[in-house]
Amino acid sequence: MDVRALGRKAGTWFPLIVLAAGAVAVWQPDPFIELAPAVPWLLATIMLGMGLTLKPSDFATVATRPLPLALGVVAQFLIMPLIGFALAKTFDLSPALAVGVILVGAAPGGTASNVMVYLAKGDTALSVSMTTVSTLLAPLLTPLVVLWLAGDYLPVDTRGLLVSIAQIVLVPIALGVMLRLLLPRVVERLLDVMPLVSVVGITLVVLAVVAGSADTVLSAGLLVAVVVVLHNGFGLLLGYLAARAAGMDETVRRAVSIEIGMQNSGLAAGLAAIHFSPAAALPAALFSVWHNVSGSLLAGWWSRRTVPEDADAS
Repeated sequence: MDVRALGRKAGTWFPLIVLAAGAVAVWQPDPFIELAPAVPWLLATIMLGMGLTLKPSDFATVATRPLPLALGVVAQFLIMPLIGFALAKTFDLSPALAVGVILVGAAPGGTASNVMVYLAKGDTALSVSMTTVSTLLAPLLTPLVVLWLAGDYLPVDTRGLLVSIAQIVLVPIALGVMLRLLLPRVVERLLDVMPLVSVVGITLVVLAVVAGSADTVLSAGLLVAVVVVLHNGFGLLLGYLAARAAGMDETVRRAVSIEIGMQNSGLAAGLAAIHFSPAAALPAALFSVWHNVSGSLLAGWWSRRTVPEDADAS
């Protein structure tokens, strides 16, 4: 089996792989706690892979279609954090879990969302631009949103979060874009292996953060799972309704829905483990599993439904 086929299979089975990794980390946490120091490097490697996939044309939407992009990015950093805050209050979560849920909401869009939007017959170009722009804005907006909504739960090191995200996100992405411009032929060969690298990287992150919060999983895992499902579900629904209320067409509605509902939970898990506690990383670890399941189900449902010809109607 070649690397490309192996990457496709790993992507197809990603939710089950991550779920199995989480179960193993709860069952035998000790061997995987040692992975914790490697989490920032694993995330940086995944972000480097994202940078390698970007081309100048991916940024064209910023100039040519500013309204849908602006709507999506504003919704990204408002809808999910506020839903997370509301759920933390509703379920009276512990400070660590509350911060974890809010941090998941304040994370940028997940890269898997682009594939889901494509399968859902949504606006894939918009999805790529939303993921890219929200990721580039994350070093500034994620710490500010977490401070705003989670500052009452635990002390928030805003500067530390900003520096971490810059190191984990901005630097690797910029390096990836630069390498693609300077060494396009080499990068083209590397692209085949990057999906597999991403799956392995996120799986190792989940092993590390779940192992560090194994006791919390056993005591509050079901509650956190319910919160994660609701968080993701409300994000998908309100993202769609926000685009519909703004008069966007059906392809944009689908793209915004999936972009809002699917977060970069691997980044959120890493930041939570670094700046708060392993327990704070638990919501993001569970989100990594669930949003891939729900995103796949929603994309499959939409893929069987033709986009209406009058989709421009609000």
